[in-house]
Amino acid sequence: MGDSTVSLRCVKWYHDTMTKNLTIRIPDDVAANAEAIARVDGVSLNETVKQSLVEAVERRRKNPEFKARLKKIIEEDRELLERLAK
Repeated sequence: MGDSTVSLRCVKWYHDTMTKNLTIRIPDDVAANAEAIARVDGVSLNETVKQSLVEAVERRRKNPEFKARLKKIIEEDRELLERLAK
């Protein structure tokens, strides 16, 4: 099974709306499925992948286990930054 490379423009939702180009490597079958979904939905592959990422983030935000891990990392980062600020 080969890999396909997909380039995306990801939107940053802070300050002015900016985009970021992102290149990912995915298996050919995953790329083919995404292309088929985009075609059926009548949107670009970029839009299909971008919407999938938005939906994945929303699912994570609603997941209690993910939120607990996120809070732990935030606290660890806060402690590190406070040490560096001394």
